This record gives sequence, C-alpha cells and structure tokens, in this order.
Amino acid sequence: MNNIKRADIHIISRHSNLTEKAVDKVLRENIYSDKASWQKFLRLFSLALGVGFTVSGIVFFLAYNWADLHKFAKIGLTEALLIATTIVAFLPKINDNIKNIILTGASVLVGVLFAVFGQIYQTGADAFDFFLAWTVFVTLWVLISNFPPLWLLYLLLINTTFILFAQQVAKDWSGVFICTLLFVINAAVMISTVLFNKNNMPNWFLNTVALVSTSYASIGIIIGIFDNYQTIFLILILITVSAFALGIWYGLKTKSSFYLSVIPFSLIIIVSAFLIKISDSLFKISGGGEMFLIIGFFTIISVTLTIKNLINIQKKWANEK
Repeated sequence: MNNIKRADIHIISRHSNLTEKAVDKVLRENIYSDKASWQKFLRLFSLALGVGFTVSGIVFFLAYNWADLHKFAKIGLTEALLIATTIVAFLPKINDNIKNIILTGASVLVGVLFAVFGQIYQTGADAFDFFLAWTVFVTLWVLISNFPPLWLLYLLLINTTFILFAQQVAKDWSGVFICTLLFVINAAVMISTVLFNKNNMPNWFLNTVALVSTSYASIGIIIGIFDNYQTIFLILILITVSAFALGIWYGLKTKSSFYLSVIPFSLIIIVSAFLIKISDSLFKISGGGEMFLIIGFFTIISVTLTIKNLINIQKKWANEK
C-alpha cells in the first residue's frame, strides 16, 4: 500500500466489508502523522522561526544602534554573522534540512551586508544594483541546496531586480513589455521545474510560481487593453493562450484543480476588463452604468459555471480511483 491517500481508503471502505477498526488502523499507519513526524515538523518549524527572528533581530539591532556603531563594527558584525552561519550550514554532521534552513538565513544576511555597505559608504547605487548583486552572490547557494524556500527567495529577488531595472534604467519600456518578460521568466521557471526537477519541488512551490505567472499575464493583457495596442501586446496574447492551454492540459493530466481554477478566473478578469474598455464607446450618454451591470451578471454566471465544472471534474476523478 504505497502512496495510498485518504480518498482511496474511503472509497475502499465504502465498497468493502472493512470494519471501522480496520479503517482506523489503516488511516493511522498510512495517513495520520505519528509522534515522530510531529516532532520532526516542530523541530524544523522552530529552527526556521528561530533563524527568521535572528535575522530580523540583526537588522533591527543595526538600525536602532546605527548612529552609535562605528562603520567597521557594522560591517564586521554582519560579516562575522554571515561567515558563522555559512560555516554552520556546511558542517558535515548537520541534517540536510537544517543546513538548508540556515543557508536560507545566510542568503538573507547577504542582502543585509550589501545594504549596510551601501549605507555606510553612500555608494549612490540604485536599488536595482543592490538587488542584482544580492541575486548574483546567492546563486551558487541556491543551486547547491536545491531548497524550495530558498528557490522562492531567489525567484523573488529576480523579479524585484527586473522590476527595479525597468523603473530606474529602462524607463522607456512599456508596462505590457515588462509584464510579458516577467511572465516569460516565471513561466519558464515553472515549466523547467516540472520537466527537470518536479520530484524535489513541492506542490506549493509550483502553485506559487504558476500563480505569479498568471498574474503577470493578466496584468499585462489588462494594461494592453486600456492602452494603445502594440505588437508586444499581440505577442503576449499568443504566449498567454499557449501557456494557459498548456496549464489546463497539465491540470487535467495531474488531476490538479489549482490550474483549472486559476486560469479560468484569470480569463474572467481579462474579459471583464475588456467589457469595461468597450463600454466607453457603447454607452457614452449614460456613462457606462449598463456595462457594469452586465459585467456583474457575467462575473456571477462565469464564476458559478467554473465552480460547478470543477466540482464535476473532481467527482469524476474520485470515481476513477
């Protein structure tokens, strides 16, 4: 009974003569977490919470005592903590999960060190340079650890760096172009993870990246609808249609309702934005109040149909088991 799930046990119990005691025994042995599992969870959770509070304490300590500390003390304290956490993370006798949690804290300290250095010497660098350096100098740790929370932090740094670059350097880039590139970057990470590294990444990581990618696509299309149509807008639509179709196929293949709910809701938002746009030309006299009423009915009906379809699909999946 490998990889047995709670739903499988319930289906078997309904179509067999298993007693309640037998079902309860199977649930305890295969589904419910035992004492050792809870202890492991609490140990890792406490460690992660401790590392997070420690890093936060370092930041607040430097900020509160900034005027009283010498510049070498500020940099030396941050570097010493960074070196100490890195050494601890690579000790051979420490569990891999503990190493990865400590390494995640060290990755945050890298950003703290760059912030302290830039504040002391007033380098005049843009926020883009700060996040770019932070991203570059933690890349090796991310690749070595292959730890989902650290990958999520790394992806957050990449997105932040790109957005700040567009705001501070490439100021002539349109909003549609920025959203298109961000959508392509995050979608590429999502597809690469599914193809090459899915076994090491939990569903919450894949769902988070998929949600971010869908959000960028939706925002870019909405900006394109209300602004003047551009070539990049048509490219974004083509890429989005292809990615959404692939997402629906993947959701049906893996029996994941997440993709079958996020993508339709994104389409509902996009269609609603398009209806608002065309209301300016259709209802000039009344101000477009009729279109908002139409959009309200459209949203209610489309959301209801989406939920009903999801329920039917989930029932179908349950009967196939």
